[in-house]
Amino acid sequence: MKKIKKRLVVGLLACGVIGFVGLNVLASKHAYAMMNYGSAEGRTRSPESLSFSEKARALFCGVSIPRPVSDRRPDELAARCVELSIESTDGATLAAWYVSQGETRPLVILFHGYKAEKTALLSEARAFLELGASVLLVDFRGSGGSSESYTTVGVDEADDVVASLRLAQEQLGQSRIILFGQSMGAAAILRAVHTQGIRPDAVIVEAVFDSLFNTVCNRFELMHAPSFPGAQLLMLWAGRQQHVNSFAHKPVDYAASLTCPSLFMHGSADPRAKLEEGRRVFDAAPEPKTFLIFEAVGHESYLSTYPDEWKAAVSALIAKTDRTR
Repeated sequence: MKKIKKRLVVGLLACGVIGFVGLNVLASKHAYAMMNYGSAEGRTRSPESLSFSEKARALFCGVSIPRPVSDRRPDELAARCVELSIESTDGATLAAWYVSQGETRPLVILFHGYKAEKTALLSEARAFLELGASVLLVDFRGSGGSSESYTTVGVDEADDVVASLRLAQEQLGQSRIILFGQSMGAAAILRAVHTQGIRPDAVIVEAVFDSLFNTVCNRFELMHAPSFPGAQLLMLWAGRQQHVNSFAHKPVDYAASLTCPSLFMHGSADPRAKLEEGRRVFDAAPEPKTFLIFEAVGHESYLSTYPDEWKAAVSALIAKTDRTR
């Protein structure tokens, strides 16, 4: 009887060890795929569009995220658009498009989201030009025409924000600068404000998540899979692989460091960065600030769904920068 119990205990321990190792191997594989872009072949579709069998395969075999690229041309933004290179940290070189409307006009620097590149914000850049602003459209490291092939979902990208701002001030002669970011781009802006003390004249924040952990949990929810312990292990391995503290990546903690007018915009039906998460980041920011909700809109462009409301809100923020100088 004792031998049977001993074998049972040993068997259970062995199963536990095998299961623990297996979960960590799987989490490590998913973390690598999440933070490192691959080829365009075999791209995994969004969680909402996957069948049950495809979701199972993605969970157990990992996902494939190709490097975000585009064949759009600078003249699609404006005939006078010029291409620039921006030197960031860790040897990263950023690709950017710049359209000047004169040094007396405000400059809007636009930063895209996760799994995207600068031309994803082409419509927003055109809208800012129509409003009389100059624009600088930037590819984060790993995306579009920039160097590298990885992402840290806003951590190292904060350095890219700082590098872009400095280039605008020191080389482009711009003195009134507004930072615009969608999702990861918004998180990178807030992190740059908090950790490096940059002082833009205003910020526009779209679809921001309150913490990287919560947005990872939201991805599990979209897959109809329990987030525990997968989300925790995914965060752990992502941080180890990219040498960052992924659990400490919290825009909700960064927002209090803002020293300028801010405009927060969020979709009420966003499944990736939920409305209540965006509201928490807004609540943490100091005045003056504005929070605009777009009804029945998900994690997508607000300009394309509510163009008049978007332009009115952005115009009002630009006007505030005129009064603060």
